[in-house]
Amino acid sequence: MTSPSETLSTFSWQARIRGWIPAFLISFLISLTIVSPFFWLGTATGHDFQYHAASWLDAAGQWKEGVVYPRWTEWANYGFGEPRFIFYPPNSWMLGAALGTILQWHRVPMVFILLVQTFGGLSAFALARRILPNKAALFCAVCYAANPYALLIVYMRSDFAELLANAFFPLLFIAAFQICDVLGSRQPLCGAALRRAAAGFALAFALIWLSNAPAGVIASYSSAILFGFVAFRRKAWQPLLYGTAGLALGFCLCGFYLLPAAYEQRWVNIAQALSAGLLPSENFLYTVINDPEHTLFNWIASTIAVLLMLLTGLAALRAHRKEPQQESALAERVWLPLLLLVAMATLLMLRLSSPLWQVLPKLRFVQFPWRWMSLLCVPFAVFLGSAMARRRGWIWAVVTFALLGGTAAVLVHTGWWDTQDLPALRVAIADGSGFDGTDEYDPAGDDHTNLPTKSPEALVMDTDSIPGPNSRPTIRVDRWSPEEKEVSVSAREPFFLGLRLLNYPAWRAEVNGAVVTPRGGDDYNQMIVPVPAGESHIRVRFVRTWDRTLGGVLTLLGAATVIGILGTSRRRPA
Repeated sequence: MTSPSETLSTFSWQARIRGWIPAFLISFLISLTIVSPFFWLGTATGHDFQYHAASWLDAAGQWKEGVVYPRWTEWANYGFGEPRFIFYPPNSWMLGAALGTILQWHRVPMVFILLVQTFGGLSAFALARRILPNKAALFCAVCYAANPYALLIVYMRSDFAELLANAFFPLLFIAAFQICDVLGSRQPLCGAALRRAAAGFALAFALIWLSNAPAGVIASYSSAILFGFVAFRRKAWQPLLYGTAGLALGFCLCGFYLLPAAYEQRWVNIAQALSAGLLPSENFLYTVINDPEHTLFNWIASTIAVLLMLLTGLAALRAHRKEPQQESALAERVWLPLLLLVAMATLLMLRLSSPLWQVLPKLRFVQFPWRWMSLLCVPFAVFLGSAMARRRGWIWAVVTFALLGGTAAVLVHTGWWDTQDLPALRVAIADGSGFDGTDEYDPAGDDHTNLPTKSPEALVMDTDSIPGPNSRPTIRVDRWSPEEKEVSVSAREPFFLGLRLLNYPAWRAEVNGAVVTPRGGDDYNQMIVPVPAGESHIRVRFVRTWDRTLGGVLTLLGAATVIGILGTSRRRPA
């Protein structure tokens, strides 16, 4: 016989499921509308498209060769490679590679966007349904799935990693607001509930960092400011204590990525990430530099940022105004923290914040101040949802749809559309020619602009020291995989063997089982191995460095802590 409590629990669960179905359908339809131009215009190939597409193809190729978690990008720098996967967060390129293994490659960008924006709408709904009526929460999901900054990324930037990171921001602030106890709970949260909130915050925080590093920096600063503000305003230590614990636990969870990326920066030309055109001082709103194309895009991004600010500000005023004989649709305790996030994002996009960009640690690696729109989009969607739920809310809905539709139409018309970029990259990998490398991931001491576009896997470097054609060494490549190269050599005289590989400290070279120190070339830092006379076997392996091992240990400790918190916590009985 079923007890009344079991019946009530079953009914509650079914009600929750029914509540999510409209949110999923609406988010999916909005996302499908966003990608609909891909069906007849081809693929939107924005600034970062080739970079991400090349990463997907390279990672998928390494999976086929048994490399589960790639670290070295095999086909970058025309086959000489680069340590891109050490420094670039894994979520986006692993998702793209996974889609490419089950779909036709030309469909991957479209499906990637469809999945991410649908999830973004659902995560916004999860936040809004805690503070807004159901209809308003659904409208919030629409506004977030089709927010203007997401449209800019989809049609003009093609930064798939940042798009993925932005989908997790509403989940981050659900947990942050739970830690701050601003979601309107009837009683103060107990220690177990705060620990669960801190663990949930750590998971969302880690997912953002593992998707996009600039978004991770934005999440770090915005969360720290939020926790500090609420603690100061309430004169309570719990938000700051549990918020700090959540931040620390989140960093532990992504230690397998963050620690190697931080330590091994000394092994690459990481300063190139802040080269000309990428400096924050050149990307504040409406900045003009001596590059017409850069200036045009900056003005487009700036106009979208101003549109977001205006709509968010007006909707916030409407959300804060109480209707006669009716409670405010947006709780007072949530309104002020959201407004703080709006002010923070707005300030850091303006030139007057330039001193902050100079002194705050790692903030300059956000590169583009208009990237703070990713934070602004959360209160944008929530405030619009609240405004729509008020009297004459249909006016807000009509205005919002008109502005979002107009923005999308302009960006579709302005963006670049192509169908040949992905096929060209696939051909370049298939014929062994590879693709361009990345400035900031180029190993230290190398100038990848001097690399030859066509080079054999192994060749004799000191040809002048070979007496004659009959004395030339015999070279046979036995194995050439992404993380292991083996070459057999027969030579009458000692010589230097050049490999189609860039010098990087994680590569270990062995000649006949003995570890040797390779040297670099004159024009570029190619790996050149000294080989003795006679029969020799050269083996070069990409080995695990201590920072990767320690980073993995930190991630395991963080995961065990989260599992322990979520597994041992018990909800109080109703």
